[in-house]
Amino acid sequence: MGFFMNERELFFSRVRTQFPMLSQKVHDLPFVYLDSAATAQKPESVIEAMAHFYRSSYGPVGRATYYFAERASEAFAAARSRVATFLDANASEIIFTRGATNSINMVARCFCQAFIRSGDEILVSAMEHHSNLVPWQEAARRHGASVRIIPLLPSGALDMKAYANLLSRKTKLVAVCHMSNVLGTINPIDTIIRAAHDAGARVLVDGAQSVAHMPISIRSSDPDFFVFSGHKLMGPTGIGILYGKAELLDQMPPYEFGGGMIDVVSEQESSFVPAPEKFEAGTPMIAEAIGLGAAIDFLSQIGMSTIEAWEKELLDYGLDTIRKLPGLHIVGEPQPQGPLYSFSVDGIHPLDIATLFDAEGIAIRSGNLCAQPLLAHLRGKGTLGRVSLACYNTKQDLDRFAEVLLRIIQKLHE
Repeated sequence: MGFFMNERELFFSRVRTQFPMLSQKVHDLPFVYLDSAATAQKPESVIEAMAHFYRSSYGPVGRATYYFAERASEAFAAARSRVATFLDANASEIIFTRGATNSINMVARCFCQAFIRSGDEILVSAMEHHSNLVPWQEAARRHGASVRIIPLLPSGALDMKAYANLLSRKTKLVAVCHMSNVLGTINPIDTIIRAAHDAGARVLVDGAQSVAHMPISIRSSDPDFFVFSGHKLMGPTGIGILYGKAELLDQMPPYEFGGGMIDVVSEQESSFVPAPEKFEAGTPMIAEAIGLGAAIDFLSQIGMSTIEAWEKELLDYGLDTIRKLPGLHIVGEPQPQGPLYSFSVDGIHPLDIATLFDAEGIAIRSGNLCAQPLLAHLRGKGTLGRVSLACYNTKQDLDRFAEVLLRIIQKLHE
């Protein structure tokens, strides 16, 4: 990158300073973090919000009337409202879970118990993370249903014609990621949802990869379920979100049983309160919810459209710096594409590449990327390297990545 920064670069260089981890050194070299699709770094405001709760206002929620219990309950409810506003949804349809995986498993168990019967079909795309494939395989096995796969085009985009042909009166649910964790493909979820609804099917959108990178509107796109993990949104680990339409949540049985979701209990039977508490048995993740609310505040202050534009600039810049490197292959050419890409290098195992990058203080992901069926389809080898970006990355990060990658290729091909 040149000496002079444009206004956007200057703004995001200041954003970067709010992430303590990014000031670290690794092997006496500046730390470059290019693995945000796995988990995002945390701004100081998130760390402080959780620490403040534990230091100064800790208490249980919904179970007591003393001062700190009421303050904790208010903060917990406010976090739910922040999530709802961020997603353009209703707070009564926002369920706190342990993460996107837990959210999907909850739907796979509870929705399928209520609505899936023998002979029904569940459509899942060929680019799904294991967490949005395996739960449906298990649900189909339990209920005598079948999983059908929506194929991809060579570019890495979904084959929408094939999708339309797969939809039938047997289709009860479509499960699809908003953005691929391997290819960066941004799926046309509005079109996918409309087609499914026209066929009488419901739709779950896995927003784990998209929610930190673009504006989301539940009211506009109209999914039946939308899930994500807090830690990919610059919030803490151990908390996730399940949005579900009230009409479906009312008909679905609880996922777990215990305190917090009870209405009336007798010795022989019990009744349960409505959603969202109906699906939140036990002591909730109070500090984690507060941290997630702080992360949403942080991102909202920047603006998701502003973040999306910067990350698109970073993606284009990063791809341009490496396209002509010898023996390098970028996997897929989807349009539109989120801020990540996967690659391979002729004759070099991705694990070797990732290890050599670590020696230079650069964190990337390599391996099967929790998408073994997709990688088997793409390369037949099962492993790739991946670069994934966030708003705290800079063009200098991508320059360093390109320089080190060139040295690795030259060294290993000597």
